[in-house]
Amino acid sequence: MPAITTMENLMGHCSEFAVFSVSKENLARVIKLSESLFAEINAHDKVIISHEILQKTDNPQEICWHIIWSSEESVKLTAQKWATFPSSKALESLVDEKRYYGHFIPLI
Repeated sequence: MPAITTMENLMGHCSEFAVFSVSKENLARVIKLSESLFAEINAHDKVIISHEILQKTDNPQEICWHIIWSSEESVKLTAQKWATFPSSKALESLVDEKRYYGHFIPLI
């Protein structure tokens, strides 16, 4: 996945940070379902520019999605379709706690 290195490339994009608590037993499955979900979201139109699935250094049961969306509008449209993606329900059933969601756009 190519890195976005300049602010010029980021203008118009929207970053998402989502933090989840996931049991050790479900971690591998949640990662696989996350990757499937990202592919499902991008199936008709590439709205996710890049993504990372991160693990907290001092708590391996806490993971984070860092997603770069093509626009703030693409986030809103995808949220409206969330329940239609085949992996979303299975993913949500394996997440113990949704700790944080946030969407950010560049200031400069």
